Amino acid sequence: MSVTEHFSLLARYNSGMNQQLYDAAAKLPAGEFTADRQAFFGSLAGTLNHLLTADTLWLKRFAAHPAQFPALQAVRDTPQPASLTHSFGDDLATLRAHRERLDAVISALAAQLTAADLAQPFEYRSTRGDLYRKEFGLVLLHFFNHQTHHRGQASTLLTQAGVDLGVTDIIVLVPELP
Repeated sequence: MSVTEHFSLLARYNSGMNQQLYDAAAKLPAGEFTADRQAFFGSLAGTLNHLLTADTLWLKRFAAHPAQFPALQAVRDTPQPASLTHSFGDDLATLRAHRERLDAVISALAAQLTAADLAQPFEYRSTRGDLYRKEFGLVLLHFFNHQTHHRGQASTLLTQAGVDLGVTDIIVLVPELP
């Protein structure tokens, strides 16, 4: 499997896990989605908003990559979230629709990557304005790892509310060898 195929696998995993996460969240009793559980972002709604915010910020940064990925055209005109705690709303349907749009962009981006794109130096600014210059493939790896990290937190919040997210391991998507 090539390095670009690895990122396609991560995009499939990301999309599938987000569907699973939102399906599980739909099973919550009324009020539990926005209930403050003393998590880093408060509630499950806060955690999912943070994931949407961070993904939007990163995708907008990725849109400045020298390859000018066509898949990122949709996010170029998206307003910049004001902070890492930006809220896209507190109802599941609104957040899910936004999540599905971003996941489609992420999957399309993964399909457009080349090894040369991944090796390219990539400059971006943090939300504080600090300038960084890193290998694009490693920044993209962080992007996917960040999502996994916060989905783990969301899984804990669901468990606390009595909802089982189910299997979350990427290994189920790894092809079996002959």
